Amino acid sequence: MSPARTPDDVARRRAFAEVVEPEIEVMLRVARSLTGSAVDAEDLVQESLVRAFRAVDRFDGRHPRAWLLTILRNTNANLHRRRRPTTVDDWELIHASRPAFGAAEAPAAEDVYVHEQLDAPLRDAVAALDPRFRSVLVLVDVHDLSYAEAASVLDVPVGTVMSRLSRARERVRKAIGPTLTTIRGDQS
Repeated sequence: MSPARTPDDVARRRAFAEVVEPEIEVMLRVARSLTGSAVDAEDLVQESLVRAFRAVDRFDGRHPRAWLLTILRNTNANLHRRRRPTTVDDWELIHASRPAFGAAEAPAAEDVYVHEQLDAPLRDAVAALDPRFRSVLVLVDVHDLSYAEAASVLDVPVGTVMSRLSRARERVRKAIGPTLTTIRGDQS
């Protein structure tokens, strides 16, 4: 037996369908770039959608994508805080530990995404960027987020996004050189 729906529940479900559901695909793409894993991205989006559902009746209706990406960013930060390891009393245990096999550190989420999605010369140029520049470039140029949305995801001012993006694009252009053919077929 399901509980009876109140008028508030009906209004919340309608608002969720109108405001949140059209943005789920963007949330998944951004979550993928934040986490570097499809499974983790789905978990992050699921948790974010639960939070958005609880808060949708308080949403003012302006800039739904930015609102949802802020929820996504905050949820990601909260999940990382929960996963933070507990403190160790004996520092010798930390210094003596070694990975069982492979790299000692997992690659950054942006590195994983760039490696999977871009051609080799472009991938190398993007991978060589400072992580601050690479994040902006991936969010704006790959995921098609607006400057305001990228600023919301990265928790920086819009001007910082514009500046970092300009520098990132210039550095990628210099790294690739004059042989890059653009979508229009122009030589740059």
